[in-house]
Formats: sequence, structure tokens, C-alpha cells
Amino acid sequence: MNPDLDTLATRLYVTIDDLLLEHPQWAPERPKIGIAPKLTDAELITLAVIQALLGYTSEARFIRHANVHLRSLFPYLPQRPAYNKRLRHAAATMQHIIATLARDCPSWNDDLWLVDSTPVECGRSRETVKRSDMAGYATYGYCASHSRFFWGLRLHLIATPSGLPVAYAVTGAKTDERDTALAMIHLDPALGGRPGQMLMADKGYRSAAFETELNDAGITLIRPKVRSEKTERLHTRFLKPFRQIIESVNQTLKAQLDLERHGGRKPEGVCARILQRLLALTAAIWHNETSGVSGPARSLLAYDH
Repeated sequence: MNPDLDTLATRLYVTIDDLLLEHPQWAPERPKIGIAPKLTDAELITLAVIQALLGYTSEARFIRHANVHLRSLFPYLPQRPAYNKRLRHAAATMQHIIATLARDCPSWNDDLWLVDSTPVECGRSRETVKRSDMAGYATYGYCASHSRFFWGLRLHLIATPSGLPVAYAVTGAKTDERDTALAMIHLDPALGGRPGQMLMADKGYRSAAFETELNDAGITLIRPKVRSEKTERLHTRFLKPFRQIIESVNQTLKAQLDLERHGGRKPEGVCARILQRLLALTAAIWHNETSGVSGPARSLLAYDH
């Protein structure tokens, strides 16, 4: 295996194993009486990160690849159905690990956040929409960035300029971006009490009520000025370069980590695959920032082969 990916995987496995020993309540629930799994939870999640970084959208193909190339790291590898089932049950565990790794990164303390949302398509044909188990969760929506309608979900992301996910949420395609952003900030106590924090957004987040709530939370909103506004807005000269960063973060998730090719057919499967990609991005940034790797923190080039 690629030595850079080997180093990241080994370090990540040790960290996850220590976290699950320290916080056993984070581990997926399993019957008290039964056969202990041969693949530990730490190994399972590390394997999932490797899959995302290598760009395998098919779990069956990845398990075949792992049986040939990853036996030195994982003496036991499950069959595809068992791997899929355990990964879906590990969604909450991945959330805890994402949060812990993010808080361990130096860029977590950055005083600027970037917020945006991106489509997570779940089907294209009308027949798929009618028979899909995602009905009731996925809805029709419009993506202004690509000038297209889609049927699926929307991933809302608050990130630092280095690309580190600070908060995230998955909603229906038509859910208001401002309501979701406020919910993400209010639901996580770690995001409060940060004097001087700034949040940069596009014009879709324009709302007096939204801006007032952010101000009450001690957060300053930076967004484009619209023609009807007569007063100048602060820091607007920084909008263009930083808006390109959040678009680039979304592109990393969608192109390098294949977010739009998740392959999930049920709500729990789609959520697990989204978390798998967010964890892979967070783990790469965490490793790059805390181990002295040169280059951009969000770069995945060293780990995708």
C-alpha cells in the first residue's frame, strides 16, 4: 500500500482505538450475548476511511481490493454484506470521531467560518423516485451553482478556510439554509462563546432575522451586498477568494471523495456514506496539520493511490 496512506491509516487506527477504549459508549451497540466480531470497530472505521480516500464507490470492489492489498493491516476482512451492515450501524461512532479529530486540529480555532450547502443526489429517473426507500426524506430541489434541478438531499457544511468541517447537517433539498445553519450552531455547545467569530456566506443567506440571531450568538455575518442596501458591509473585499474555498471544499467531497456517487438506497445507508466521506476529509486534514506534512492541509493527493 502507498506508504503515506499506510502512515495515516495506522495513526488513525491507534487514535480511534484509544478513543473507543476511553469512551466505550461511542461504540455501536451489539447484543451482550453473542460472538465478538473479528474486525474491531476501530479497524472497521479505518477501513471505511481508506475506501473513501482510494475512491472506491463499490463496497464489493473495495473488499476485493482489500483482500489483495490490505491483508498486512487487516488480518480479517468481512464479506461485503457484513461490512455494509456494520458501517451503517457505526454512523453515530463516526460522528463522535469526526468531532474529536476536528477539535484536535490547530485550524479548529480559526476565527473565520465558511458556510454553504451542496446537493446529494439520490436518484434521477421518475421510476427511481417512485419506488425509492428515500421517499419522504429526499425531495426535489434546485442547485443554483450548477443551474439544475435534482432529487435528493442537501449537505450543509460549516468549515474553516483550511477545509476542516466544523459542523454539518443533512436535510431535504428544500430546507432553508439559514434555519439549518442556525440549528448547527445552536446545537453544538463547542461552537458558542467564541468572541470575534465571523461567518462568511453567499447571498442566499441574506436575512435580517438570521443576521440578528448570529449577532446574538456573538458571530458576525459576512455576505455580499445587494443593490437595495445603502450601507457598506464589512470585509466584503475578502468574499471572492474565501467563497472559492468553500466551493473547493464541496468539490473535494464530490469529486475526490465521490459524494454524489454514494450508492446509498436507504436513509441510514446514505447517511453512513456521507459521514464516511466527511470522516475521510477530516482525518486527512487532522493528519496533515498535526504531523507536519507539507502542503495544503486539505490535500488528498498523497492518499488517493
